[in-house]
Amino acid sequence: MLRECALPLLLLTACSQQQKPQQDGNVIATVNGEVIGKADFERELSRESQAMEGAAPRSPEQIEPFKQALLETMIERLALLQAARDAQVQVSPEEVDRRVLALTSEYPAGTFDTALAQSQTSRTELARRTREQLIVERLLSDQVFSRVAVTEDQIRAAYDENPDAWTEAEQVHAQQLVVKGLDEAKRLQQLLWQGKKFADLARRYSLSPDAKVGGDLGFFKRGELPQAFDDAIFRLSAGQVSDVVSTDYGFHLFKLIEKKPARKRELTEVRGAIEQKLLTDLRAQRQTAYVKALREKAQVKINQQALLAVSGRPLGGSTVEP
Repeated sequence: MLRECALPLLLLTACSQQQKPQQDGNVIATVNGEVIGKADFERELSRESQAMEGAAPRSPEQIEPFKQALLETMIERLALLQAARDAQVQVSPEEVDRRVLALTSEYPAGTFDTALAQSQTSRTELARRTREQLIVERLLSDQVFSRVAVTEDQIRAAYDENPDAWTEAEQVHAQQLVVKGLDEAKRLQQLLWQGKKFADLARRYSLSPDAKVGGDLGFFKRGELPQAFDDAIFRLSAGQVSDVVSTDYGFHLFKLIEKKPARKRELTEVRGAIEQKLLTDLRAQRQTAYVKALREKAQVKINQQALLAVSGRPLGGSTVEP
């Protein structure tokens, strides 16, 4: 009796296994039915690995979280592009060309194509990726950033809540004269005491590059110049010349032109900076929320077997098109 019952059960199990859909090994994931291919994922992973060149090689256990993070990034990017398509966001070929040209200009002459080859990126693929980036930027600008504003009350609150952030440290405006020998420095000090102009002596005798502007160091705060400079200059009164100061650069004389005491800047002076920071922070928050909402709404299917099959090792060779 047991044997008779086991046969139908065995047949049912076999039938169930035959009807189970087989996942395509060339597909890492689908987002609302749109495919993220294994080949594209491997290329992205290879580029990321090359970008981190010099880091210690990762074990298979270490690479898995990295792969998951990259896949999540690709899922979010595809969801954004789909949202842009639904919103009929467009960019022109001229806009793409301008962005690529701007990117090219950041590299020394003749090195851009080499950098592309090293990243296994063709010109065609670069244009495609640039277009996608511009589309996402425009989508976020239209759907998120255009709806973000900072109020006057928020600006005032940020100013009042962070008084130390708007405090301007004490500053001094000084000149310097530097020569090789102590005797020469003392001789020039005597000339200054006799009424010679500091700027004239600096132009004639100083070895410092600022000699051509009369030794003018401009305004600076404590810590922006060597400690020996601060020690000599910040104790002076306006118009006063220091004693000879010895440093690794030579023998110096300093003259204090003007001193600005520490003060709290007025709201009118920093309003623009506060507004920009608040706007940047608020946009980042809204962008995060917008992308999260798209991700949660999207129908995402991940092929874990195909993902596990990706080794994470850099791809060999070059796939760059002319």
